[in-house]
Amino acid sequence: MKRDLKEFQMDIVVTPTGSGAWSLVDLLGRHMGIVEETAPHEYRIEPDNRVGDAMRAMKRGPFPTLDRALAEIETFTRSTCRMAPIAEAEKER
Repeated sequence: MKRDLKEFQMDIVVTPTGSGAWSLVDLLGRHMGIVEETAPHEYRIEPDNRVGDAMRAMKRGPFPTLDRALAEIETFTRSTCRMAPIAEAEKER
C-alpha cells in the first residue's frame, strides 16, 4: 500500500529555556530552532540552519503570543507543536 507523504506529520516538542525562549525539537531529537520573546507581546521564530524550506519560508514574526507563533509553525510544517512535560522542561534548564 502506497502512502501519501501528506499523511505523515512531525511533532515538535516546545521546551522553555528559562530565558524568554522556547526550544523547538522534533521527536527524533533534531533541533528545529527557537521561539523567542523579544519584547512584551512580541514573539519571533528563529529556525535552525538545518531545517527545511517550509520553516525558512514562513513568517517569523512578530507574533502577539507564543500560541500564534506556534500556530504559524504548525501551518507551514504540517506538524503539531506540543509543550514538553514539566519534568522534561526542568531537565533542560
